[in-house]
Amino acid sequence: MEVTNRIESRNEYLSFEAMVGARKLIEEIMCVKPGENVLITTDTSSDMRVADLLGGAAMAAGAHPVIVRYETRWASAIEPPAPVAGAALGADVWIELQLGYLMHSDAFRAAMARGTRYTCLTGLDVQMLVDTVAKVDYAGVRELGDKLVELLSVGEEIRITSENGMDITGRTGDRPIHVRGIPADKPGMSVMLAGQISWNPIEESQNGTIVFDGAAWPPDDNGLITNPITLTVANGVVTDVAGEGRDAQIYRNWLAAQNDPNMYRVAHWSLGYNPGVTRSTGRIVEDERVFGCVEFGIGTKGAWIGGEPWVAPAHSDGSAVAPSIFVDGTAIEEDGRYVHPELVEICRRLGVEGY
Repeated sequence: MEVTNRIESRNEYLSFEAMVGARKLIEEIMCVKPGENVLITTDTSSDMRVADLLGGAAMAAGAHPVIVRYETRWASAIEPPAPVAGAALGADVWIELQLGYLMHSDAFRAAMARGTRYTCLTGLDVQMLVDTVAKVDYAGVRELGDKLVELLSVGEEIRITSENGMDITGRTGDRPIHVRGIPADKPGMSVMLAGQISWNPIEESQNGTIVFDGAAWPPDDNGLITNPITLTVANGVVTDVAGEGRDAQIYRNWLAAQNDPNMYRVAHWSLGYNPGVTRSTGRIVEDERVFGCVEFGIGTKGAWIGGEPWVAPAHSDGSAVAPSIFVDGTAIEEDGRYVHPELVEICRRLGVEGY
């Protein structure tokens, strides 16, 4: 997996700042209460400084932290070893840090049904904890997300284009658009890092071309994209994967190897707007939230997104970093920069560079 190499190995690196992020994540985002059991799952690729900081912050909040570490798995949504699934089932709060995240697995669904509060932070390292959590004005980012939801919800048709050939349209209808960066304050809640809204337009209305030019994962051999991957979509299903270079070939072969027609279904559309993420890094949780990006999920679709859910062997996410977005023909974003006046004003208040 190609990633931007930026990890400083010294334990003292950003240790004060990362502690701010850990406390914020535990207390404000996961809403950890005294006496709760907090599970932190990691693998051999995880930045264990983050796990230790989260464990300390959970204990300071009066909770009981448990850190589980197991072998790295290079795919998403596959079932974990039985002891990991058992730990998730017994947790009040579950924070995922490992590369091969378990969201969309049976173990995940069982934990959610039991009432576990969950967040997927796959690949979270110290730098990411500081940039995307500690430094971020969550209230301001939530305001931006709410405004994006409002603008998208009033239109009949959403069209997303880019200079490298993307041109995809879809109708949302009465399906919900979710702001993902909200506190996990109710049993069974699955929350994500701030700076993303997600929804899935009515399947048969999704037609056109999607182009990934930022990052895609899985498969693990993609990550940062060198040559764009072009997906042809008809009625919500990917019918062709094209592009020059190895990225498109890897992605096409990986989809085919899953040997399941559900692997080709578009599971969600998402917009990224975390001010702490200014470029793709190869860490998918960040790549989905590059400020101004658009991201599409392919494969398994969770029930939370709205409409019909389905299960595939895996779920893959890919991003485009400089899209233009139109609601009933009116642009709210052009070439990766928000142009709607209300969005621009919020960006200015957040201090986003370039606004």
